[in-house]
Amino acid sequence: MSIEARRDVFQAIADPTRRQIINLIAHKSMNLNAIADNFQISRPAISQHIKILTECGMVVVRQEGRERFCEAKLDGLSEVSNWVDQYKQFWNEKLDSLGSYLVKIQANNPLNEESNTNQSNNQ
Repeated sequence: MSIEARRDVFQAIADPTRRQIINLIAHKSMNLNAIADNFQISRPAISQHIKILTECGMVVVRQEGRERFCEAKLDGLSEVSNWVDQYKQFWNEKLDSLGSYLVKIQANNPLNEESNTNQSNNQ
């Protein structure tokens, strides 16, 4: 029994080279050679990254004559955005709670009242 690796958008963006490729083709399609010209790695390595991006659904490769053009499909990034948003909400709630707690303990701090009294006397 063989287990096939599932590709997803998180694998697509896990590698910095793949993120750069996505950035390059986000606004215009490019052929493989034009993409490869932007990197200090081999053309076969770029092709492997493009293959992974294609398997993840982030890139579509279309043949035009003898050239292969890559086009970004950025809809999949909404999955990443949704995942990040849940943690953003979690941390915002925690930080709001911490802020409320700090205000509460500052208001109950006797040193704070003494400091306010000294400031009033100095005026």
